[in-house]
Amino acid sequence: MRKAIWLLLSSFGIMFAVLSWMQESGVISTEIGALKGVAALVTGTILYFTIPRFLD
Repeated sequence: MRKAIWLLLSSFGIMFAVLSWMQESGVISTEIGALKGVAALVTGTILYFTIPRFLD
């Protein structure tokens, strides 16, 4: 259970950092606001369900 929570939080953090980088690069709008967190949650969840399957 701890590992699953850690991986989910890590996936969210990774995707939030990627989205922040994309925002600073001008790839996505700087006026995205709170939607960046929602997008990080959605993409982080996708990352959580795809990447660990390859590691086991």
